Amino acid sequence: MAADLQHRLTLAEQPLDLAYRSLAEAASCTDTPRRYACAHVAALRAAAALLAVRARPNPRNRQRNAWELVAAVAPEFADWAMVFAAGARKRAAAEAGLSAAVTEREADDLVREAERFLTLVEKAVGAPRHPPLDRQLRWA
Repeated sequence: MAADLQHRLTLAEQPLDLAYRSLAEAASCTDTPRRYACAHVAALRAAAALLAVRARPNPRNRQRNAWELVAAVAPEFADWAMVFAAGARKRAAAEAGLSAAVTEREADDLVREAERFLTLVEKAVGAPRHPPLDRQLRWA
């Protein structure tokens, strides 16, 4: 049992590192749509880490998106899943280059929310905490 948990924690390390890198990129990005998209990707990567530790593969289950899975396997993160699921369309529009897809305030808010989510996921899976971001957000 302990070996299985250690294995899953190891699986969570890479998505957590990638989440932090995406978050750092979002925090330093001056392009508003890109900042929003990077913050959303950071949250998805943190969700992947959480799922690596908590989810149990079941081939009989219907296919679900990451946010549905997070809410199912970690109910304490259901509200977070709803927040990030709601931003998926905006992220897609931002990634498509639509400059009016998100406001600067929305991008800054999502960076902060993604950072909070990453911190909570790190704590939930027992991973070391990444250092706080050095950022200058307009709406802080």
